[in-house]
Amino acid sequence: MKKKPGFGRKLLELHRWNAWVVAVLAVSGLLLAWGALRGLGAGRIWIQQLHLAIGIASGILIVLYAPLAGRHLKQLKQRPRQKGNLGFVMVLLIGWLVSGILLWQLRHLPPHWGNNARLAHQLLTYIGLPYICYHSIARIRWMKQPGRRAVKTTEPEVAGASEIAPSPTPAPSPIASSAETPVSAAPAPTSASSSAPSSALPRLSWGDDGDAARADRSARRAGPPAPGPWMNRRQFLKASLGIALAAIALPPFLRWFKSVPGASAIVPLGDQMAADNPNAMLPDPQPLPDSLIPIGGGANGRFQAYTVTRMPVFSSDTWRFTMDGLVERPAVWDWEQFLGLARTVQVSDFHCVTGWSVYKNTWEGIPLSRLLEDAGVKPQAVSVKCYSGDGVYTDALTLEQAKMDDVMVAILHDGKPIHRDFGGPARLIVPQMYAYKSVKWLNRIELIDREHIGYWEERGYDKDAWLKGKGVPL
Repeated sequence: MKKKPGFGRKLLELHRWNAWVVAVLAVSGLLLAWGALRGLGAGRIWIQQLHLAIGIASGILIVLYAPLAGRHLKQLKQRPRQKGNLGFVMVLLIGWLVSGILLWQLRHLPPHWGNNARLAHQLLTYIGLPYICYHSIARIRWMKQPGRRAVKTTEPEVAGASEIAPSPTPAPSPIASSAETPVSAAPAPTSASSSAPSSALPRLSWGDDGDAARADRSARRAGPPAPGPWMNRRQFLKASLGIALAAIALPPFLRWFKSVPGASAIVPLGDQMAADNPNAMLPDPQPLPDSLIPIGGGANGRFQAYTVTRMPVFSSDTWRFTMDGLVERPAVWDWEQFLGLARTVQVSDFHCVTGWSVYKNTWEGIPLSRLLEDAGVKPQAVSVKCYSGDGVYTDALTLEQAKMDDVMVAILHDGKPIHRDFGGPARLIVPQMYAYKSVKWLNRIELIDREHIGYWEERGYDKDAWLKGKGVPL
């Protein structure tokens, strides 16, 4: 009959599996955050699915650890540093799991939950990954030191006894925390002539025969050592590792922090939309009064710059907007002509399916329903296909969806031209749906007689892009 693994072995196995899980989550998560990876299309979806599957596995490890936690904490009662480390790691693991599940199931939750979940997930990542990397390297180095893998407990003999039984084997330390994992224990050697009071405290000695403990006592008797160098090699390596991790983590952390809702005061969102815009669109659109002093009060949050291709650049000399397909009156406008179309202003929230939101946006542009009405939709038209100026991205709305009052071809945000990185000079705005329906760099609308599956929907995104509680399924 096969022997069941003991308590220490279970902890060790959970520690090992947890290390692999965190490593895979870290790599896949960083790849998903890397903008260039969006060009992989379906490949990015596979990485996303792997990230989700491994994230669920991390929850299984937490469940398996739960029955061992009570005994484990008792063993760490006299080790406050290890106990604190265990608590910190468990906060990381549980926080990652809960925030990840919220982001995964965002479509079934109120949209504003996404910002908080994304904030927690990213904050834990920027704090946790450098800590775990440092901790893992430090513990591996610790384990390689002689005598660290075996602990002996030497207890004084009770008077009159020739031998005493060995003390119980100390259990290993935490999952994903301490690598001080004792694997063996043996009774200390005794002699017939030695004796000690039964009330004496036990002595711990590292190594196979207590030599380390005796050497330590001899060193104390010899007095303080001569002053050494201000930093030894080990301290130098730790300091170097800390500096390297800070250099790697700090720049993306600062970029992320600026994207946090409420942190937009660092750079006002309107300025973000207008500053250093690569597009050369002249003349500038003149905002209506409701845009000039945004009736939304100024957007709350910051947009994330996503693209499936290299970001295009536009000039008013070459930019054109086309309305064609199954319409009675096809049309093509240049930039100046497009600015001459009657515009309206609206305030709406903007939600990305990846979890971030920007609230109270003041958009100014041409309602899509008016463009369709002016073009004259033919009876056989079924879908409104929208083309991005990047030459690759497309998506579509049904005629019923396209005629909703708040669907707009926007050219101004909070009274300023929309920055190229965020979809300017013109982009679609569909407030009641997730942002993959709001096509950036919009330059063509075609009426077609069939359903069209958009770029990301072909690669796994849900055709039902409605926010929770909004509209009807596609």
